[in-house]
Amino acid sequence: MSRSILIFITLFTLAACGQEDAATQQPLDGKHDEAEGHVEAVNHKDEGGHEESGAVKLTTAQMQAADIVVEPLVLSDVAVTVRAPGEIKLNAYRTIKVSPRINAQVLARHAYLGDEVRKGQPLVTLSSVEMAEAQGQLLLADKEWKRVKKLGRKVVSERRYITAKVEYEKAYANVKAFGMSEAEIEALLDQKRSADGSFKLVAQQAGRVLHDNFIVGERVEAGYELMVIADESTMWVEARVTPEIAGQIDVGNTAEVLLEERRLPAKVIQLHHTLDETTRTSAVRLEVPNTDDQLHAGMFVSTLISTRSKRKALQVPEAAVLRSADGDWQVLVEQDEPGEFKAVEVELKSVSNGKAVIEGIRPGSRVVTHGAFFVQSELAKGGFEIHNH
Repeated sequence: MSRSILIFITLFTLAACGQEDAATQQPLDGKHDEAEGHVEAVNHKDEGGHEESGAVKLTTAQMQAADIVVEPLVLSDVAVTVRAPGEIKLNAYRTIKVSPRINAQVLARHAYLGDEVRKGQPLVTLSSVEMAEAQGQLLLADKEWKRVKKLGRKVVSERRYITAKVEYEKAYANVKAFGMSEAEIEALLDQKRSADGSFKLVAQQAGRVLHDNFIVGERVEAGYELMVIADESTMWVEARVTPEIAGQIDVGNTAEVLLEERRLPAKVIQLHHTLDETTRTSAVRLEVPNTDDQLHAGMFVSTLISTRSKRKALQVPEAAVLRSADGDWQVLVEQDEPGEFKAVEVELKSVSNGKAVIEGIRPGSRVVTHGAFFVQSELAKGGFEIHNH
């Protein structure tokens, strides 16, 4: 036998042995030993004969323990939504302007731009000649009224008694109308402070200081806007739609505010009955919670507003739609074999009252409507890449 033939036979034998060893070490179809309580990973082959990962097999006991509910998708009537541009605005019903009622000079500042203030908190100290005169008149009226009350109606005339009472009440109302708080007035009458014309403006509601257009020592006129305080826990969105679309929207309809990747629930609270002279559009006012302080006046956003029109669509509980590792929306669909699930990417159209409207999947598909997070976690444990095939 020639030397070349002998080398060929030796190489052929070694290759065959290597393939046999590899075959004995490779698990079949990616399955784990179920007797040890492991989740079974299932690999399918596509039309080209290539293996396709992304499915997981759960036992009946696992599904019961995780309270997994699977339901077929059915078409139902849902409200038609319209997309419209919008602008974030302050809730005017929760916004106040701080301004003096008389001409005054700023003596001190007690709150600064961006501060969170509570109701009744001092904001600025002012001084005014008018206030000094009103404080002096109150002290005189208070002294006379106390004297008359002490003497009693049997000693003083009815006219003097009524006049003293009216003058006191009028003087008290004047200093209060000029800007003194009741606590400051009581301190003045108890002679714990002098009639120097100074007084403090306090916050009429809790909120954040958004504007403070003044400097200490500045003289300001009555009505001058010293500060703006707003409660930003709830904001407004002015959405612009055509008059035809506005006619399909009712107060109380649900809506969403789209902020980057987030969808914030909102509702329609007011409909404007006049058109913008420039754009010829109608404004729809939405109210949206601002729990994370991420909405600020002047921001531009997109909105989805429900109308009274209806259409057929697929709805699932909001918790059934999850984010995949790459940021896409997905639902968990049961395959032909019970307990075998695969993630399928869908398009999330809207979310309202705990229900999500989705597209990109066939009606009749059996979707996990409760316990989807558990199924997704089992997929993640196996390190599967989720694809929509």
